[in-house]
Amino acid sequence: MPSAKADRDGDCGCGAQGAAGGSRPPGQVLLSVADVSDRRELQKRLRHLQMHDPVTRLPNRALFFERLSAVLKTTGYQDDTHPGRGRIGLCYLDLDGFKAVNDTLGHRIGDRLLAAVAARLTDCAEQEGPHPTAAPLVARLGGDEFAILVEESTGTQQLTDLARTVLAALQKPFDLAGQRVSVSASIGVVERPVAGTSATGLMQAADTTLYWAKADGKGRWTVFDPERNAHRMTRQALSSNLRPAVERGEFTIEYQPLVGMADGVVRGVEALVRWNHPQFGMLSPNRFVAIAEEDGSIVQLGRWVLRAACGQARRWQLDHPAEPPLFISVNVAVRQVWDSDLVTDVAEILAETGLDPALLQLELTESAVMGSAGRPLQALQSLSDMGVRIAIDDFGTGYSNLAYLSRLPVSVLKLDGAFVHGFRYEDGTHPSPADETIVEAMVQLAHRLGLTVTAECVETAGQAERLRRIGCDTGQGWLYSRAVAPERIAELLGARALED
Repeated sequence: MPSAKADRDGDCGCGAQGAAGGSRPPGQVLLSVADVSDRRELQKRLRHLQMHDPVTRLPNRALFFERLSAVLKTTGYQDDTHPGRGRIGLCYLDLDGFKAVNDTLGHRIGDRLLAAVAARLTDCAEQEGPHPTAAPLVARLGGDEFAILVEESTGTQQLTDLARTVLAALQKPFDLAGQRVSVSASIGVVERPVAGTSATGLMQAADTTLYWAKADGKGRWTVFDPERNAHRMTRQALSSNLRPAVERGEFTIEYQPLVGMADGVVRGVEALVRWNHPQFGMLSPNRFVAIAEEDGSIVQLGRWVLRAACGQARRWQLDHPAEPPLFISVNVAVRQVWDSDLVTDVAEILAETGLDPALLQLELTESAVMGSAGRPLQALQSLSDMGVRIAIDDFGTGYSNLAYLSRLPVSVLKLDGAFVHGFRYEDGTHPSPADETIVEAMVQLAHRLGLTVTAECVETAGQAERLRRIGCDTGQGWLYSRAVAPERIAELLGARALED
């Protein structure tokens, strides 16, 4: 009779084994049984240790992402019977000032605080109410970062209610081995459909929203805003392309006339840089100048604008020798004064273009000029000694310290457009006397200090007349002209009473 073998899987292993020497009596089967339950239990314990945080005993980062991936792989659906199916929510939180606890009280107290925070987060999750599957998953992702994953979310309101509950729970002081510790947390809240969501995308949104909560003042929750995120992404894209854009020649300059209030004659122009972005189109300065100041590319961009504007002013002068030359006004960021040798740059560009220093006006914001000392003040003084005019832009919105202003090498004040907007009629018939009184006082003080005054944002003939009457020297705004190409400025040379 042929031999028989039996093999089975399960908690015990079974296999046929022959007699010694490889032979056994026909019809006999020898079984070997081994108990592997201990091994299974050991593997289970090892996995638990591997997937849980030893300090807080919460699921760790690995288990969190395993659970998240499993949820996202399921096919979400939604109907009237199960309105929450197919959606997912996440509260991503970070303790505010946890490092200070570790630094002052030691890591032992810090670990106890983390464990206590974990316990309160778990309580908040369990109080969330009945769910079709289970309570939200609370995990420690590392350091002082925690996540609360809500499967089958019913909407943003559920997540914000949970975030509000968590903040309230954490605001209560912790008693840790005789140490009374108070902390707060910042929470990023994300809620969206499962369909089309990836683990990477969800965590990026949560991380971004947590950053917003921190930036907005900490101790709060913030909900993910697609529009705000798109703005952030655009800002990052602009920042990464600023320096190469200068080298690629993507920037252009338009010029807005500065007109004498008394006779309507163009005295000068302000150079306004534009970015002809290949993806976002023509961008005005308020879209990218602040970014350039933050990352330092304003130095390179500012140098290019200064050279291009001075060269253009010189060309107008040479092309129209019979007309009084226009002065060119160029904006300068305070970082250009600190991070570059502005005085040397200006001297070299004036020599290169042949422009008279008296035809160059540099504009700095009031907040950048006021309180200037050391290198900035020395640079301004050197530029003034060179013959360059210094103007304070948006005057009246910052310090407005005319006493300090008298000690600076400044020759022009540009009144912020908010004052000019205030010149409009209150009821359509009678002007507002307060605005006119304030501007008139500033103009008179400026004149006594030997300064000229330019009014920005002049849009109506009535505004222009009132500004002329109180003594403003020059005006700038849509009443006269928008910022235009250099060819259009050539047509305006010598023109009077400019109209739209």
